[in-house]
Amino acid sequence: MAHIVSPKAVACVNQLHPYVPGKPIDELEREYGVTNAVKVASNENPLGPSPNVIKHLQGLLTNTQELSRYPDGNGFILKNKLLEKLSPQVADLSIEQITLGNGSNDLLDILARTFATMGDEVIFSQYAFAVYPIATQAVGATAVISPALNWGHDLDAMLALISDKTRLIFIANPNNPTGTCLSAHDLQAFLEKVPDNIVVVVDEAYEEYASYPKSAFSHSYHSMLASLPKFSNLVVTRTFSKAYGLASFRVGYAVSSPQIADLLNRIRQPFNNNTFALESAAIALEDVAHLDKSVALNYQGMQFLCERFKSLKLEYIPSAGNFVCVNLGSETPAIYEKLLYEGVITRPIANYQMPEYLRISIGTMNENERVIAALSHVLSTEPA
Repeated sequence: MAHIVSPKAVACVNQLHPYVPGKPIDELEREYGVTNAVKVASNENPLGPSPNVIKHLQGLLTNTQELSRYPDGNGFILKNKLLEKLSPQVADLSIEQITLGNGSNDLLDILARTFATMGDEVIFSQYAFAVYPIATQAVGATAVISPALNWGHDLDAMLALISDKTRLIFIANPNNPTGTCLSAHDLQAFLEKVPDNIVVVVDEAYEEYASYPKSAFSHSYHSMLASLPKFSNLVVTRTFSKAYGLASFRVGYAVSSPQIADLLNRIRQPFNNNTFALESAAIALEDVAHLDKSVALNYQGMQFLCERFKSLKLEYIPSAGNFVCVNLGSETPAIYEKLLYEGVITRPIANYQMPEYLRISIGTMNENERVIAALSHVLSTEPA
């Protein structure tokens, strides 16, 4: 038998730890023998997409000619819808400043591949989104991790870490998984101190929740879009996976200077957004009522969960997103497992160096009540 030589990957890829998604409902029901499971693990919109999206897709599925064609590689319709929506927030915004991605994760990866390589440094915070270290490692750059402050970004500490090797800074606002939120004032002051040759990416995947008028964070939180004309090195990323309920479609976008957008589009894969994603996102943007309903439901659910955590004497991290992290102590892995047998999928976040916490997404009120009932039952059976 001939000796088989395995292909050798580059060192930075060998050292990668892949992203681990939340457990799917089908997998849970198959492995644990439960039914009617509830998934509150992946920060999804429990209402799903706009009904207008569903109606449009039903018509699209019958158009066999369109289904056999490649999608619009430039995303003209969606970009123009975004231009219409965002122009009031950004002075002199042009379509040349918008880059579309297969989810905002795609854009984070494109940004790393565009601006960093072996020998370069990328700064992000402790407890920051898992894709930042993955994107950094994949291009062979060095991750420089800033210690967190109250579970969130310490902007002064990040500034202190800047060196002549720094090429990129990732900031999630609000942050995933902790839900912490930076004020627009503090971010503006930070941007003024960062050298122009360093790209600062402000990841606003959860912007719609933080800016909700009833949110405790809305008085200080503002999107960084308005700051784009002032900072040529600023990139703002957004997604349709959260508040717009289009997670399965994988569509996001970045807004930047035309010069940065031009560079991103050189690396962006052709047809990285399919027709279903492009058309659904354009329709979702127009259904403001559905977006408002989704964000209001999230606020109601967040209030409910946090009140119940207090009654159960559980510590949690106040969150500006559509999820909340609750401290269950050293028994967190066992509690997570027991919740699975109750038919409730949450998200353990030991991979974020937060082994005592579970991250719980906000669901419908029925789902939220189910989560609390299951958690109360599990805690009541835990040994003292």
